[in-house]
This record gives sequence, C-alpha cells and structure tokens, in this order.
Amino acid sequence: MRDLDPAFQGAGQNAYPSLWKLVAFHTFASKSGILRHEIHYWLGKDISKDEAGAAAIKTIELDAALGGRAVQYREVQGNETDKFISLFKPCIMPQEGGGASGFKHVPFARSTLNHDNIFILDTKSKIFQFNGFNTSIQERTKALGVSQYIRDKYHGGKCEIASIEDGSLMADAASGEFWALFGGFAPLPRKSAHDVDTVSDSHPTKKLLSVEKGKAEPVEADSLTRELLATDKCYILDCGLEVYVWMGRNTSLDERKSASTAAEELIQGSDRLKSHLIRVMEGFETVTFWSKFECNATATEDGRGNVAARLQRQGLNVEGILKVAPHKEDPHAHIDCTGNLQNIDDNVDLATQVWRVNGQDKVLLSDENHPKFYSGDCYIFHYSYSEEEHEEHLIGTWFGKKSVEKERASAVSLARKMVESIKFMAAQACFHEGSEPVLFFYIFQSIIMFKGGLSDGYKSYIAEKGTPDDTYTEEGLALFRVQGTGPENMQSIQVEAVAPSLNSSYCYILHSGSTVYTWAGSLTSPDDQELVERQLDLIKPELQTRPQKEGSEVEQFWELLGGKAEHPKKKISSVPEGDPHLFSCTFSKGNLKVTEIYNFTQDDLMAEDIFILDCHSSIFVWVGQEVDAKNKLQALTFGEKFLEHDFLLEKPSRETPIFIVMEGSEPPFFTRFFTWNSAKSNMHGNSFQRKLAIIKHGGIPVTDKPKRRIPFGGRSSGTPEKPKRSRSVSSGSERVRVRGRSPAFNALASTFEKPKDRNLSTPPPTVRKLYPKSGTHEPVTKIADIAESLMPRTVKASPAVSKATADTNSKKNFMSSRPESLSVRDDRKESEKEDEVDEEGVPTYPYERLKTTSEDPVTEIDVTKREAYLSSKEFQEKLGMKRAEFYKLPKWKQNKLKMGVQLF
Repeated sequence: MRDLDPAFQGAGQNAYPSLWKLVAFHTFASKSGILRHEIHYWLGKDISKDEAGAAAIKTIELDAALGGRAVQYREVQGNETDKFISLFKPCIMPQEGGGASGFKHVPFARSTLNHDNIFILDTKSKIFQFNGFNTSIQERTKALGVSQYIRDKYHGGKCEIASIEDGSLMADAASGEFWALFGGFAPLPRKSAHDVDTVSDSHPTKKLLSVEKGKAEPVEADSLTRELLATDKCYILDCGLEVYVWMGRNTSLDERKSASTAAEELIQGSDRLKSHLIRVMEGFETVTFWSKFECNATATEDGRGNVAARLQRQGLNVEGILKVAPHKEDPHAHIDCTGNLQNIDDNVDLATQVWRVNGQDKVLLSDENHPKFYSGDCYIFHYSYSEEEHEEHLIGTWFGKKSVEKERASAVSLARKMVESIKFMAAQACFHEGSEPVLFFYIFQSIIMFKGGLSDGYKSYIAEKGTPDDTYTEEGLALFRVQGTGPENMQSIQVEAVAPSLNSSYCYILHSGSTVYTWAGSLTSPDDQELVERQLDLIKPELQTRPQKEGSEVEQFWELLGGKAEHPKKKISSVPEGDPHLFSCTFSKGNLKVTEIYNFTQDDLMAEDIFILDCHSSIFVWVGQEVDAKNKLQALTFGEKFLEHDFLLEKPSRETPIFIVMEGSEPPFFTRFFTWNSAKSNMHGNSFQRKLAIIKHGGIPVTDKPKRRIPFGGRSSGTPEKPKRSRSVSSGSERVRVRGRSPAFNALASTFEKPKDRNLSTPPPTVRKLYPKSGTHEPVTKIADIAESLMPRTVKASPAVSKATADTNSKKNFMSSRPESLSVRDDRKESEKEDEVDEEGVPTYPYERLKTTSEDPVTEIDVTKREAYLSSKEFQEKLGMKRAEFYKLPKWKQNKLKMGVQLF
C-alpha cells in the first residue's frame, strides 16, 4: 500500500462513480450483497505511449487499493465500450482536439451533412438538430438528449431547440434559418466510401499466453481449461476483439504491471484498433471471461471469501468484498397482495376466478379460495389489485409439468385474447410448475397441486402412450409436502409417496383412504407445523390424524411409503433475483438479436421497440405503444428466444417466469427496477415526438395516471366492492411502497449534488463560458471535460454578486471567451469585497494567494482557471499581455504560458 498513489486510498467504500484524470471508477452493490468495482481508463487518440502506459499502471494501483477485485477496461477514443459511454449519458464531449463515440466535431460546411447521420448545430440563440433522412426515431430521440444537454449546460436551459428534418426544404421558419447559415439549401451528397467502417477482426482465434518477466509466451494446450491458469502467474487471453489479462491472486504488483504492459504492446497497430483490453483478478472473473474456456468455471462466494482473507493477511483493505446483506424479495413491496382473483366474463359470477384449459376452451373452477391445480393441466387466472388508486390487472397462465404442448399453446392464446379484450391494459405472465415466483403464491394465498390431470388433452396423451393414470383420488395413497411462510402464502404439493420424497426441512401429509399421518421434519418450526393443520382442513377435513416426528415414526408409516430410506435435509432453494440487465430487441426471420443497455433509465425504453429486462429469477418483456401489432403478439416468443440463447451466459432455466408488460400499463413489480415517472409512459406519439414535446414545454406534463377501464366488474364506481380476502398484512395507503432503483450511476447521482460531501483533494476541472442571448446565429464550438458528466461544479457563486454580475452582463450584452465570473463567500465587509473587483467586473485576489505553493491559498475556486482571479494589472505583469489577448490564443499556448508562471 505504501507504493500506491495517495489519491486511491480509501477508494471503493461507497457505491458511486468516481473520476480521476484518464481513469473512471464505478462502484455498485450487487443483489448478492457484494460491492462490485469497475475501472475504465480512457486514452485519447493523440495520447503518447508514455502517457498510455502511465494510465495503465495507475489503474493497476487503483485495483490494488481495492484489494485486487476490480474489473479493468481499456477505452480508446472513438472505440469506447457501451458500458463506458453509459457512465456519461447522454454523451461524451472530450476536450479540444478529439471526438468520442456518438458525438464528433465536424467542419462547419454543408458538404458535411448527409442522410445517414444526425448533426447538432449550436448557435448563440438557437440549437438546430438536423435529422438525416435515413436515421431512425430511436437515434433522433437519443440525439435530442444531447441537444438538451448542450442547452442546459451552455445556455442556462433558455435556448430554443429546433428540429430540422432532412428533405423538409423551407417548410418552416426554423428550416429557413438553418439552411441560411449554410448559404441556402442544396441537395446533400451521398455517404462517401471512405466513411464506411471497414475495420474487421483479424484475430478470431483464441490464444493463451503466459507472462514472465514482462515477456508473453504462448501456452501449448489442446483446449482452454481452468487448470492452465496458475495462481502465481499472469496470463493474456487473446480473443481478437477482446483481450484479457488474468492476474493470479499470488502475483505481485510489479508482475501485474508488467503483464498489463505486455498486453498493451500486443494490441498496438492499425489492425487492432477495435480490440478491447480487460483485466480480471483471480476469484473475480467475469462470466464472459470464463465463457472462453471449455469448462465454464465461475467464482463462488466461498472463493471470494478466501480471496478476501488472503488479501487481508497481505495488509490490504478488503472492506466491501462481502459487506452488504443480500437482497431479499418482498412481494408486498411490488404488488398489492390483497387484490381479487376475478372473472373476466361479464355474464359470470365473480366468485369464479380461475380457468382450466380443456382442448381449445377453458373451464371455470368452482373453488374460489383454494384452487386445486393438476400437473397434467394448464390454467389461466385473472388477478386485479389497486395501485395508486387505480385498478391494475395481471392475466397469468400456469403450465403443469406433464401438461401437453397443444393445451399450453391454447392457454397462451386464450390469455392473449383476454389481454386484447381489455385493450392491452393488463400485464401477462407465464409460470411453470416448480419455477413459480413467490409473487404467484401470494396471489393465490393457499393452493393445492395434485399429480395427474383432468383435461381431455392429458387423458388423450396418457391413453396414446399407454402410461398409467396417476391422477389424485381421495381414496388412494398420496403424500403432500406442505410449504410456505404463513396463512397468506401456503401450498400443498403432491409428491411421489416414497421415503426419499421426505425432507427434514418440511412437514408432510400422508393419507391412504381414511388413514391420515402428518410428519414433521427435524428442522421444521412450530409455524411450519401450524401450516399442516390448515392444509389438513382442505385435503382431509374431519378425519383424525396421527402426528409423526422425524426419528420416532411408527412402522405403519414406513410401510405406506414402501420402507425407510435416506432423504435430503436441506430446503429446496428457489432461483435468487439477480442484478437487472436491460436489452433492446429485434426479431427477424426467427432470429432474436439483442443489445444490452448499461446504467439504464426509464428514458431508454423507446415506444417503437421491445425490451427485455432480465433479473435472473424472471424476465420482463416490455412492449412499446408504437410497436406493430404483429410483434406485439410475438412478445412471449421474444422472451422464450431470449432464454434459449442465454445472452448473459447464466444458464437460465427454460421455465423461468416470463412477464409481458405493455407501455402505459406497467405494474409496480416491473417499475421497481427504475426511477419511474408514470406520466412519461402515458404520453402519446412516438419517442421523438414525446421527447421534443418535453423539451419544448420545459418538462413532463403533470397529469394523473388514467384510470383503468373495468368492463367486467370489480372495484369500479358503479358497482359495490368485492370484499378483499382476509390477510394478515394490512394494505392501506399508509403502507410504504418500496420502489427499486435504476442502475447505480443514476440511483446514486444525488451523491454529487452535495459538493461538501465529496473529497475535494482532486477537484475536477470546469470550463464555463457565457452565452448571452442574441438575435444572430453564429456557429460556436464548446469544449467540455469528460469529468463534467459525473462531477458538480467546485465553486458556488455568491447569490448577491452572481445576480449583480448577471444583470450587468445582460445590460451590456457582454460576450467574452473568458470564464464566467465567480465570487467567494467570506466574512469581510461589502466595501472590502468591492475593492477586489477590477474594472472588468472580475473578482480578484493577490497573486501570492493564487499560487499552489501559497501558505494562505484562496479556497473554493477553480484551480484550472487561477488566471481569471488576477487583476488586470497583475495579468499584464505575469502573462505579458492583456486578458482579452490571452484568451484569443490557442488553448495549448494558454496552458504553456500558465505553466510558466506557476499558476497550477
């Protein structure tokens, strides 16, 4: 730790993004309770080899300060990863001399414009966004975010934004103004051949190299296996577009630095421009790294614990490796569990709420409070609940393990028709037996699942196969596992009536005709045993039971189960909810293509597209209002294809629950993954029209969420309310509704709104310019630092002086290329402050207090702009010219002069 940069001490103890020069550092808490760290170091296209090497070494040092558990990404200007760019939404605006992905400075000429791109022209009083004819609505919408960013950042939010459509000619005043700046309208050229990106991956073969003493030597092996990686060495895995540096946990800091240098040299050259360098530490590898090996290994929690212990013995700070309690799903926070199961048909009594699929039709179930499902059948249910004083609906299907494919397809079709009948104002869900989410059981409260089936499809299937019918009968032998957390969530599930079906963590009901036994495993609680009594009233009411405890059973009990045998003791675990991932989707000719959206927000959901939100335990298919009818009907197929392709390499079950969510009818168990504003999802028009309307009107219209139309009864104003089912948990308005947060970058953005809470030892550079309103259009160029997308201003101007300065500038229509005037609050008299404002209206300070070596430095000023606080006289003395002349010089020359007088 003594060899590390002091700026990195204590890094990674909070979940928020940080930024040093060339290095972006992102910490976020995962669902498993572990703080994850990602480091991105960015290299400008004009950076020297020495500077690039220094950035790589600093990244290694930062990783060491984090205990060697960060994933490190090398980012090159013009070829940044989507994950890196997502940290700087809506765009990156590098310092003068370069341009980044998604935002590139181009010559101001009509010949620059083309039909395939979007251009933003920034003038003194208006920002023009030119939308090429071949650009999509989604691209135009994202570009509007950049236009809005420029307006808010450089024009104080008061500059007009005009949308110019390619081919609109002089259709409106804004178009006329736009083309007048180019000397009039003229046809645009086609995209030239040299503009087409022709760089391809010329290194598709995977190669593993061992790094020793700074030299990389190939590792001879028939296939890539985990055993090839020694814990006391570093390796380079070259996969063409992806180059990994794997660092063993027993390697030294110098060995890791030399391995990084060797990898940098490996990807030098014009044929490797698109190669991304990723460094991982043993025990903290990414899933994509292990996917390159024959046997996909993964880092377990125990493995991370061992790494933490080893690092702690080495004197490294390991706080945060296993520090946060794992997230536990609480269905009460996501949905009102006091809702109603009800019928969607107007002419049927509401007491009937669940249907069993029979061939192409559905049959109403008669038991309202305790539905009975069979493994050979499919079921449809309709659930309604209140959310923010509005009626919400969920239409679900449940597939038994032995149900036939035809009836599964029929269930999906019938459920889809129900959703269509209420104009897509309901969420849709598909559940498979054995993979139901806890939400499903809270909806039904009490449910019994039998073996066999009652539908015609199941009966025909077993007849064709000649298999025996094991459908449950009250007189036969049956064993039920009882599970749940209480009266509002309890299930009885029929299992094979044999001893190995028992589990020490559960209670069971065994019956054969009129003989009834209950069995309590050695690891069960009194609450578990109480559930058995409740379930007995449903399965075998009014019959005397014979309680059995594990270890003291009677012989007759074992005889019914075919004899004593070993059985498991550990509870059956459900799939845990993981960190959410959002993907935009396209589906063509049976093929699904997805693109992950990092650090997503609600604004990333485009009305023209279909998105998939994957939280591991379930997936959500979000369908925009502008999606065509054909793709809307294929929403479930999107979800099934997504699970089939396993884009996250997590090996999900093909029976993972799938929710289909329509824009404007998003349920709370979906919106909890975002910072949600329902007004956005209830706007009309395509994404571009909505975004433009928000920008032009200065915000999102404040409107109440429209009430759901209830065509089939329920809690509507014209009919009496149906009594809610008895629950042990209250559901009044006083109950706090928990909403999930969007990814760490957006969820924790508020951290940066309080400069006093931030470490000011390395204040970020800020560049401010004044852009007073003017009736003329003059193209201007803005320069911003990457840091400004993450960091706040380091100086707060005094309100009184700022207002006075603003009024003065407004009256004089003052335009200057120098930084905006700032004042520093202190306890001196106003008269003394006035003496320190020079003839140009700039607050000034003695030169000795502005030097970095000063014993009494001025605080709370922009350290990169110290010259702004010199008086006109001192400015002339120290820099040898007037202030106006200085700011006309090129930026590099300004910096050279400032360095010469020790302004930094």
